[in-house]
Amino acid sequence: MKREDFPVGAVMKRVLVAGGAGFLGSHLCEYLVGQGHHVTCVDSFATGSLNNVKALTGSNRFVLLTQDICDPLPESVTADEIYNLACAASPPHYQADPVHTMMTCVVGTNNLLALAERCGARFLQASTSEVYGDPEQHPQREDYWGHVNPTGPRACYDEGKRAAETLCFDYLRAGRADVRVVRIFNTYGPRMRPDDGRIISNLVCQALAGEPLTVYGTGEQTRSFCYVTDLIGGLVRMMAAKDNPGAPVNFGNPGEFTINELAELVLKITGSSSTISLHPLPTDDPQRRRPDIDRAHKLFGWQPEIPLVEGLRPTIEWFARETRKARQRIPGAARLAAGSAGRLPEPVAVPRH
Repeated sequence: MKREDFPVGAVMKRVLVAGGAGFLGSHLCEYLVGQGHHVTCVDSFATGSLNNVKALTGSNRFVLLTQDICDPLPESVTADEIYNLACAASPPHYQADPVHTMMTCVVGTNNLLALAERCGARFLQASTSEVYGDPEQHPQREDYWGHVNPTGPRACYDEGKRAAETLCFDYLRAGRADVRVVRIFNTYGPRMRPDDGRIISNLVCQALAGEPLTVYGTGEQTRSFCYVTDLIGGLVRMMAAKDNPGAPVNFGNPGEFTINELAELVLKITGSSSTISLHPLPTDDPQRRRPDIDRAHKLFGWQPEIPLVEGLRPTIEWFARETRKARQRIPGAARLAAGSAGRLPEPVAVPRH
């Protein structure tokens, strides 16, 4: 991440990052501490990891608060800016406890909005492209209201995030807080959980292990993938903007790939001999996903710079290192049985899309 790419405040700020030990949150915390801000990371560790922020714990500008945002925050907590990234974001995790997922979106967001009102803090809500459901509009613009099943197995997250947006704009209209809402499309990079059930982590881990790659449906459904540093740059730009956009803003990479194309790219980069295994499509799984990012570009001059083929290599290398570390912790006999899983081949030429 190039620091000169992002606006830097002249004054040190107190920043609270809810979900700060998660995939996105930890990258955000790292950037903010690097810019000289004092960061309070709030995380329940339901899906976050201490390893993600371990390098920051030695800094006097970083405080780690183990806390579920559904519970009232301590009165001593204050902030100038609040980023709310707290919620399980992958289907296996948010469906594991759907009631808690909904409460995190509604009760948790309300608790943080109340803190923003009390402190006069600027507030950024991490919403999601899932508010568009299985869209009937393509690409998805922010003025599209979506096509969401309100009673299906994904509703705890999809409708939870929609309800959170409602709360945010109610606070904004009432003048109770300066609230900004971002809709994040598929994002990937180092620190993703191997077991998060997302398509990139699934395919990469399976390819490294020499296992069949799980592809749902026909594999012709599409997704757009944004590298994590591009996404963090967008969040920081939106938080720093003097004028509130007064409407949600999409952040994602508009490059559109079928799942089959992604699988073939992962196989090419890893050099894996894995085959592709087709499975039934999950309930309410979106068929097409691509952001319209004109609003982000016009308002903040933001657009992603890292194409999928370039972002996949450091992501795969990170998963390979984590796999090797895990194998080293396995007793000798089991390690031999694990074979060569996690060994990253030499770089190969990869076609650009």
